Amino acid sequence: MIRRVSYVIAITAMLVAMLAGRQTTQAAVPAAPPAAGAEVKIDNFSFTPASITVAVGTQVTWTNRDDIPHTVVTEDKTIKSKALDTDEKFSTTFDKPGTYSYFCSIHPKMKGTVVVQ
Repeated sequence: MIRRVSYVIAITAMLVAMLAGRQTTQAAVPAAPPAAGAEVKIDNFSFTPASITVAVGTQVTWTNRDDIPHTVVTEDKTIKSKALDTDEKFSTTFDKPGTYSYFCSIHPKMKGTVVVQ
């Protein structure tokens, strides 16, 4: 019986504390979180995913998981990585909306697209 009364008192105290700390004013809406990064894997002579859609301001990172070097170069050559060895990364932030087609300059049949909205 004493144990049951102790539980009731503890639960009542918790409820009173919760209600006392409750605010009657509406909380401010938090700002939108910053754009998260996106990842593209380079492996088996392909970019995976081959096409991604990201928000303006998103940083995209390519990681070479292949045994041979690869590059990331946009069609207009405004974005250009060095030759990436195994496990090396290349990142860039997309600040303007548009469709960015890219390829590996060492293996031009390897292609991908970043759509920035």
